[in-house]
Formats: sequence, C-alpha cells, structure tokens
Amino acid sequence: MNLPQPVAVGIWVVLGVVLLTLVLLGRRRLERRSAGVVPAPPAPPEETARGAVVLGPLDALYVSSTVAGDWLARVGAHGLGDRAQAQVTVHDGGVHVERRGAPDVWVPAESVEAAALTPGMAGKFVGKEAIVVVTWTVPAEPVPADAQAPAEPAVRLDTGLMPRHDHDVARLLEAVRGLVPAGGRPDERRTGAPSSAVAPTDPEDPAPTRESAAPGTDENDEEAP
Repeated sequence: MNLPQPVAVGIWVVLGVVLLTLVLLGRRRLERRSAGVVPAPPAPPEETARGAVVLGPLDALYVSSTVAGDWLARVGAHGLGDRAQAQVTVHDGGVHVERRGAPDVWVPAESVEAAALTPGMAGKFVGKEAIVVVTWTVPAEPVPADAQAPAEPAVRLDTGLMPRHDHDVARLLEAVRGLVPAGGRPDERRTGAPSSAVAPTDPEDPAPTRESAAPGTDENDEEAP
C-alpha cells in the first residue's frame, strides 16, 4: 500500500525519535551502572607537570574503557566509554589522551600495570592486532573529612587506543610499556579477540564505519566481514 508522502515522512520521523530515545536511555543506564563503581579519573595536570614527551602526539581512535579483563563491561561513567578521535601523547608522567568532543583522559604513569595488543574490544573489531590496550588503575577518590560514606575504591580498567597509522602501533605499545613500574607486566598478551569484539553491540554504541573511525590514506581499521 502506497502511503501519502506526508504520512510516510511522519512515520519515519516517529521511528527516528523512538530510536534516539532508546539510545539516550541506554547510555544513561550504562552511566548509572558504572558511576557507583568507577571513581572519577584524575584530571590531566598542567602540561609542564606531565614530564618529558616520550612519544607523540599521535592520531588515534579512543576505542573505549572497560573493566579490566571484561571487554563487555564498558564504562559509561565520566565519559570513559565514549568513542572518539583523539591525539595520544606519552609523557614520563603518564599518557594523555586528548579526545575530540569528549573529556580528556589522563593515565598516570604510576597507575599503568600493563600494555597489550588486541584485534578488538567493546564492540570494535578490526581483524588484526591494531588496538593498544592499556591496563591501569583509577585511584580511589579521597574521602572528605565530613563524608558520611566511604569513597569509591580504586578500580582497574582496560583502555583501548587504536593509532591511525600502522607504524605507530608498535611505537605506542613500546612507549606505554616503558611506563610500567618494576615488577609490573609489560609483556602481557591477549590471546585472540574478546567476546565483545564479535558479539552484537548495544544500540547506544554502534560500531563506527571505516570513514568515521579513522579517515586517511593509512588507516588501521578494517572491519571484519
């Protein structure tokens, strides 16, 4: 049955509004679930306090942050789960991720536990080991003197960074591993892709297209067929 054009347009508008509402509700649920678990990450210090530049800035895709060891448990609190184009700079004092359209992420050097490669995480699968996963601990929030409840404890996260250019993957991995304190696990490896890489993604976090993920001539983002 052919519907009049105004009716057809109206139906599509309603469907679009419903889909957008579901996406927003899903994001809010994700934020609420992790807000009471993951403390706020430290704010980036002044540039002069970050230490000497070890590497960067590099163009990269900030894939996501998840609870360490569980790449289905994407962290929605504090914007840590928001995928975004970014510039990554490794300093002596930590890793600075300057995200486009999202808050910056600062990973203090003393919080870095390991770095590894993976072909995918948090619904993003590129088919080759091109994502650098930084395992680190978000420090516990200080407890105010007049607080009625204890602050959230420290939480371990996995943060995925995918350099735009192939040759930067090994360089970023090496630079981050150089921050791992003595006794850490700089050579930790991931075996295969996590289940989240191939599982259907949440409607609020669709996998980006090749164009939206890493535009350019030397892209490091090939979606699996």
